[in-house]
Amino acid sequence: MQGSTLTKKELVEVGGMPIIWHVMRIFSAYGCQRFILTLGYGAEQLKQYFWHYEARQRDFTVRIGGPANQDTEDPLQYHGPPPHPAWNVTLIDTGLHTEKAARIAQIAPHLTGERFFVTYGDGVGNIDLDALVAFHEAHGKLATITGVRVRFQYGTLDVDEHNRVLSAQQKPLLPYWINAGFMLFNRPVLDMIPPDDNVHLEREVLPALVEKGELMLYQHTGFWRSMDTLKDTQALEELWQASAPWKVW
Repeated sequence: MQGSTLTKKELVEVGGMPIIWHVMRIFSAYGCQRFILTLGYGAEQLKQYFWHYEARQRDFTVRIGGPANQDTEDPLQYHGPPPHPAWNVTLIDTGLHTEKAARIAQIAPHLTGERFFVTYGDGVGNIDLDALVAFHEAHGKLATITGVRVRFQYGTLDVDEHNRVLSAQQKPLLPYWINAGFMLFNRPVLDMIPPDDNVHLEREVLPALVEKGELMLYQHTGFWRSMDTLKDTQALEELWQASAPWKVW
């Protein structure tokens, strides 16, 4: 069934919490407590989730009724410690059909630092963000993306000219790197995004950075997984129950 009744992918739960929460917890563990979410399809679901976030996570007492001038005490009181450091979450509706790079450009007024992280809302890993920042500072280029190597989903066969099988490998590690998200950009990257809603991050901005020699790869050899299918969700749930390798907090 199509429509707004579908759960936004970033809100699909693993271990009882949305996958986007897991992503944010990874960043929070390294001192990143300010988040800007670029909203498109399913924007209302994300707005509702974060508007009610505190009440979902904590016990609370609410004062209902009474004289309007009773006192100035906050009518809502939360109990117990918060589950993580205080987060500042800004939600910006960047349009239903806007491409990724154009969404980043739209939130430029909310970016106050000289550099900023960019990531997807559905990929988790035990990325060492401190090491990523150190690598970025050391090379001095405009942008760093985190790269991972993944395994081919099928077994492979190596054969000779007579079709004799020389070797068989089950789900071999592929020889190339893929973009795992967890990108770090210096502010001048924003100047490379023209004012157009159709500017692609992967097809336009990243290749432009490559052409200028301003894009570097941080190699991550630890755990990483994205949640693209129901099978991925089930696998992440099983991992969460067993070891949760991306749980760095």
